[in-house]
Amino acid sequence: MGIIHRDVKPQNVMIDPERRQLKLIDWGLADFYHPGTDFNVRVASRYHKGPELLVNLRQYDYSLDLWAVEEPFFKGKSNSDQLVKIAKVLGTEDLMKYLQKYNLTLSSEYDDILGEYPRKPWSSFVNDGNRYLSGSPYVIDLIDHLLRYDHQERLTAKEALNHPFFKS
Repeated sequence: MGIIHRDVKPQNVMIDPERRQLKLIDWGLADFYHPGTDFNVRVASRYHKGPELLVNLRQYDYSLDLWAVEEPFFKGKSNSDQLVKIAKVLGTEDLMKYLQKYNLTLSSEYDDILGEYPRKPWSSFVNDGNRYLSGSPYVIDLIDHLLRYDHQERLTAKEALNHPFFKS
């Protein structure tokens, strides 16, 4: 048992540069985690919602907080648009496999807005404005292992901290 924050975003991270510490604040949406429990999916700020919230998968876990730890890549106008924006990067084939694995179906609102999209390589997002961030050969691998549809395939916090990106 532990606690899921459920509203991780840059605005909820305080930095103390003198002590070199980060503190996570605003625990108003947090809940105790018990495996097999159905949780509310109406949590987190839209840009930071993991796919499990957007497809109404109620038995999520700590990895929800790992999806949200980065600056948002996806900025949808609504929850459904948010999932479409994610699908345009992670691909619809993997989305359908994810839905099938957990026996989920998308609501009919997606019939007109969700097309078929191939998975885009993370390297295609590197440009002159962010090239300095990709100096480490491990940064793209870290992003790839944090931004997965399936929460069971995402790195845990401990695994993320032990990722070669943080060791280099």
